[in-house]
Amino acid sequence: MVGTATTRLVVLRGNSASGKSSVAAGLREEFGRGLALVGQDNLRRIVLRERDLPGAPNIGLIDTVARYALDAGYHVVVEGILHAERYGDMLARLRADHRGPTHGYYLDVPFEETLARHATKPQASEYGEAQMRDWYRPLDLLPGAVETVIGADSTLAVTVARIMLDTGLAALRPV
Repeated sequence: MVGTATTRLVVLRGNSASGKSSVAAGLREEFGRGLALVGQDNLRRIVLRERDLPGAPNIGLIDTVARYALDAGYHVVVEGILHAERYGDMLARLRADHRGPTHGYYLDVPFEETLARHATKPQASEYGEAQMRDWYRPLDLLPGAVETVIGADSTLAVTVARIMLDTGLAALRPV
């Protein structure tokens, strides 16, 4: 078992450029200290500098960091593309082991919109439409109806406010 009855675990998933990192940053800004961000891109691309492959070490590292932060009393936001076939088992174990409330969200943005959003990102020159099309999975939901789907029409502010309320983070004090 991991975390406490009062720690919150939030999993934000979606395709590239769907707004996951922006939502995670918005949650941290809204909540304050005591909310740990466990970003797939940071751990996979920056810390380990590895490709996103089945069984790759970043999957275990994401799990370990999230568990450590929960056990230390932090609320945790795990965010990333986190394709269901590669990350689903790890996320299911983490969800099952977490003592507190766990909430999953899938940001559903059409491919054309992800392309437009990608063009505004600092790393836009690092990869393009072909790679994004290869990564794109329409409604790549985890089994068991454990995720709330948030559409592209939900603004960043509305999405952050919704998650703050849904998870109970809005009623909790920062550390």
